[in-house]
Amino acid sequence: MQEESDEVQEEGVSVMTADLISRARAGDDGAFREMTEPHLRELQVHCYRMLGSFADAEDALQDTLLAAWQGLGGFEGRASIRTWLYRIATNRCLSTLRAASRRPALEWNIPGVQPPEPTRLGEVVWLEPFPDALLPDAAGAPPGPEARYEQAESISLAFVTALQALPPRQLAVLILRDVLGFHASEVADLLDSSLESVNSALKRARAGLQRRRLAADGAPPAAGSPAEDTIVAKFVRAYSCADVDALVALLTDDVFMSMPPMSREYHGRDVVAGFCADALFGSSRRFDLVPTRANGQPAFGSYLRAPAAPGGTRPGVGLIVIALAGDRICAMTRFESSVLPRFGLPLSLPANSQFQPTSDA
Repeated sequence: MQEESDEVQEEGVSVMTADLISRARAGDDGAFREMTEPHLRELQVHCYRMLGSFADAEDALQDTLLAAWQGLGGFEGRASIRTWLYRIATNRCLSTLRAASRRPALEWNIPGVQPPEPTRLGEVVWLEPFPDALLPDAAGAPPGPEARYEQAESISLAFVTALQALPPRQLAVLILRDVLGFHASEVADLLDSSLESVNSALKRARAGLQRRRLAADGAPPAAGSPAEDTIVAKFVRAYSCADVDALVALLTDDVFMSMPPMSREYHGRDVVAGFCADALFGSSRRFDLVPTRANGQPAFGSYLRAPAAPGGTRPGVGLIVIALAGDRICAMTRFESSVLPRFGLPLSLPANSQFQPTSDA
């Protein structure tokens, strides 16, 4: 009886989907939205993983929906709506990656502050953070049986940054196979490629990703756990008080600091400590932090408290995302203040106000 019930349910879903497609082909945009809405968040995250940019991912998603609307007549139903949308989105992202010219990194833009020489100049500088407020609805269908990465790891800044260094086709194959868990034959069909080509690209992509990812000593504590809360509280206290010694005590020996879209990167506790003392907190600069989350990690809107701005306002100077390893901070990434509104954070704070971030971005 249960098997018969399951078959009836599957048939009902199939009939429902066929009805939506038929109505959408007839010009019913409401039917099209009902058909595509369940997949939008996961498609947005997919585009973000491929492009590393929140803004570019939004553009790619809109292009995907437009192409799907215009191409409904060619949908033959051999794959699910979800798989068909992934085909369109992946190829739109590949076109974006192949057509994009390399944008130059921004120069140091904090007046009156001279930073130390960087450890190196990063190759992935046009990276943007992804708000956690958009992630709960982004899981979509569970990853396929061949997925290698958990959801939290596959959206982390370190993972997304490493992905951007891969050639476009290798990038697409690795995400489809190891993050989403599509079978190799499905990926070959999605990319109009051969099985041999997909397997070869995956092998090279895995090797390239392994070379570029930074090793962390210890797994991060669970999001929202007492262990994470303890580290976050210590970080906020040290950062807000410009207590370099307390901040450095929280860092791993091989901590990594970056500031996209500036290419400056700093490696190692002593180097990062020098940057914080001279460039970050130099000239009596002091900051207030407003908590949020990005890429599954603790994040903070940073607002300049002193020296005081005209009118006593506290201008936003960036978004800081920290990565944790065990009970230490293994990476700090500072983004431009233009990303703050995506996290429900203002571009400036009134003097002496206590701002509470909104729950959605």
